[in-house]
Amino acid sequence: MRKQILAPIMATALLACAPALQAQDTVKIGLIQPLTGSVAYNGTADANGARLAVKQRNAAGGILGKQVELIIEDGQCSPANSVNAAEKLIQRDQVVALVGAFCSSATSAVMPVAGKYKTPFLTGVSSEASLTEKGNPYFFRSAETDALLGQAFSRLIVDNLGLKKVAYIGVNDDWGRGSAKAFEQELSSHGVETTLVEYFNHGATDFYTLLTKLRGSGADGVFVAAETQDGSTLVKQIKQFGIDMDVFGVGSWATSDFIKITGEAAEGIYAAVPYVSNLPGERNQRFVEDYSAAYDHAPGKYAAAGYNSLNIMMDAIQRAGGTDADAIVDGLHATDYQAPNGRYRFTAKGQGYGFEAALVQIRDGHTEVVATTRIADPEANHAKDGQ
Repeated sequence: MRKQILAPIMATALLACAPALQAQDTVKIGLIQPLTGSVAYNGTADANGARLAVKQRNAAGGILGKQVELIIEDGQCSPANSVNAAEKLIQRDQVVALVGAFCSSATSAVMPVAGKYKTPFLTGVSSEASLTEKGNPYFFRSAETDALLGQAFSRLIVDNLGLKKVAYIGVNDDWGRGSAKAFEQELSSHGVETTLVEYFNHGATDFYTLLTKLRGSGADGVFVAAETQDGSTLVKQIKQFGIDMDVFGVGSWATSDFIKITGEAAEGIYAAVPYVSNLPGERNQRFVEDYSAAYDHAPGKYAAAGYNSLNIMMDAIQRAGGTDADAIVDGLHATDYQAPNGRYRFTAKGQGYGFEAALVQIRDGHTEVVATTRIADPEANHAKDGQ
């Protein structure tokens, strides 16, 4: 009788321990990206870069003698869906770290979850400046902020395009509003007049009203913050409207996906990006070759973001010597990662710096690098390491 009572109890206990036992076999890292919806092109590219990083690491022996298991969830760039994904990855899958969640609003929503469970959390994309000002010790960003990108490129944009009056158009989320605000402030400091500020929703298909305002704004250039699908639709409609002005901005402009689906309408666009596949250097050349062999096209900024963020997190776990969260956080602070686009380190607040960024122009279906600059340490006033 006693055996009959104990048997189901022991079975339940073994089932409860199963995730922990399984976690001992692999090092699990959770990735939250938008794999469906209007940002799916970009989230998929990020996930592909992450998969390549994990594949290479496992081929080289993994982490701490164990294989890395990448578990990917579709957060759809939605705060609610991304929070649900984080809860599932941490609670059910027992991941030791999180990477994601692409859109700044989704990443902001996941941050308290990571803090509650003391789970190291790294974003390789979300650029809304306040994320690293929230005081979350488990959060890091291996991406430029809107403000840093604006500071780095506003002078170059003014000098190269000769702009006097600029209109600003962005997707209506934390990233789009933050990017438009940051570039407006920086360009205004160089004497550029603002003629229009407008926002649109993710997945918009008809920009007639917005473009009517743009045509009548008197601008000689338009800044756009948009991802692949939204940006392509907007740019094609700008051309269809016969609006003749310089188009520049941030987002997915320099990716092969954007150029492919936008076609001739992409010609002449300028983009400020943290990565483009034709950056010089042997390390980038190897990355482009490896990524192209795996996915049959060159990597863009989001593929590089996924690749870099997973490598940074895996390096941190290796330095930690185990999966203790605080040790991984210490490992992230000790980051000195040589990436395809430069050298990554973190400030005390977890903001990445040191890597290269580029101003590019799309010509004849390809990106041409106009200028490059290094993203400086925002906490060192450009003094650290000679920057």
